[in-house]
Amino acid sequence: MPVIVLTRHGLTTRSDPEQHLGQRIDVGLSDLGRAQASALAERLAEVAFRRILTSPLRRARETAHAVAALGALRPAPEPDVRLIEMDYGDWEGLTYEQIETNDGERRRAWEVDPATTRCPGGESGDDVADRARSLLQELLGGPSDRAADERPILLVGHSTFNRILIAVALDLPLAQYRRRIVQGQVNLTALEWEPGAPPSAGKALLLNDLAHVRRPPAAPWN
Repeated sequence: MPVIVLTRHGLTTRSDPEQHLGQRIDVGLSDLGRAQASALAERLAEVAFRRILTSPLRRARETAHAVAALGALRPAPEPDVRLIEMDYGDWEGLTYEQIETNDGERRRAWEVDPATTRCPGGESGDDVADRARSLLQELLGGPSDRAADERPILLVGHSTFNRILIAVALDLPLAQYRRRIVQGQVNLTALEWEPGAPPSAGKALLLNDLAHVRRPPAAPWN
């Protein structure tokens, strides 16, 4: 049965303090982010992926290439614009505190329903979900395609994009993706579909597994 493995890029040079990094600020991984990507690569070293698809943004590409470099006969990462992060518009590069101070009313309206409410000058959750559905529909393909090669596909994306894709795959209310789904840096999430199932009929095999970067005595979910 088709399995899609989802991960988020590692920490960036703009991750502290936490801020909205969407499509407009293209930064690379920090030293810690590169260490996280290496830990992810080691965790996946024995997995034979059919394809590795990545957001074209630098932080995701660097993470994808770290995984591709470790392991026998790994495919080269393929950039796919559908994996790009949500366009946060006027909120790009701002911390949550700055947004609350400067645009609090619109921010609170967005938090209530981030599916239909667009970021000012940017995208809504519904916009991102359209990209996610298109990608899933293509990757699931037809029965003959799946029978030819059952190796999993790795997607290297972003926090919001990944959460929305998971909501689409599990048929969850899209307005709840921020409240109900978490995607930590370099986590492992695995989704599976029955042959012929639509994108919205996915099954969760693994969600937000961080064991490779949360070593004992730390709990892997913190």
